[in-house]
Amino acid sequence: MASACLFPRQMSPLLSLPLRPLHHCAVPRIRVPYSRSNVCGTPLPPPKAALFPELAALQGSLLDLVRASPPTWNSAIASNLFVFIVGSPILLSGLTISGMGSAFLLGILSWRAFGPSGFLIVAAYFAIATAATKLKIAQKEALGIAEKRGGRRGPGSVVGSSASACVCALLSINNMCGALFARFWQLGFVACFCTKLTDTVSSEIGKAYGKTTYLATTFKVVPRGTEGAVSIEGTVSGVAASIVLAGIAYSMGQVDLPQASICVLASQIANFGESLIGATLQDKDSFQWLNNDVVNIINISIGSILAMLLQLLILTN
Repeated sequence: MASACLFPRQMSPLLSLPLRPLHHCAVPRIRVPYSRSNVCGTPLPPPKAALFPELAALQGSLLDLVRASPPTWNSAIASNLFVFIVGSPILLSGLTISGMGSAFLLGILSWRAFGPSGFLIVAAYFAIATAATKLKIAQKEALGIAEKRGGRRGPGSVVGSSASACVCALLSINNMCGALFARFWQLGFVACFCTKLTDTVSSEIGKAYGKTTYLATTFKVVPRGTEGAVSIEGTVSGVAASIVLAGIAYSMGQVDLPQASICVLASQIANFGESLIGATLQDKDSFQWLNNDVVNIINISIGSILAMLLQLLILTN
């Protein structure tokens, strides 16, 4: 003990230095590249884009098909198939299953004859007409004046809405009467849907909002939904809808400005003629065959023919 006290143990200079906590020490990180081949000896898979070269090629082929100019039957079928598959929930809100089949054929004819812009005119007509039909549908059903099946149109209604347009499309596809008449068939096509849209919107708005409805022949006040009846609200809405659709056709180059005006004028004359037919002949015992679909075909045919005659009259003068 005495020796320990007399001769103290010498400490190492390193031990006399203050110690730092370990977490203050910076440890350099070494990055080791990782790949599956490092772990299991197998090569990395190729990039995703290379996994489906056939899918990329198919996508390119479909785009080329849709953009085909002039349109072909293949491009018309492929484009309509895509639209109808993607848009089926919307289409089913305004069409029955069989009505969709008829609309599919109409879409093919429209695309083949007049390209995507012709198809868009049909789509715009469908959207506006369906919206007008669905307005106050519960009120219309309560009054017994609503369209059947909750406003969903069947094949008869599709044909009644587009018969003259289909004829114009077929005449255009077959280049009937040459290039001189190509614009006439295009004009008749647009006039058909302007005429039918005027009829649908004026009728549906009149049923929903018409305060007073008058018989077209005598202007006698009649209940809403009476065949051949007209209302101020419905008439104004029908004219506006025709102007909108003609404006869409003009913006897409289907018609020029004078032709758009012709479509609006012809649609109003034809629609008034349809009201006269409904008031005088429809629902009469000797005209039981004259149902709504037949009257619609007569209506749109008048609109298309009248538009083309007006155009011919302007050109000859």
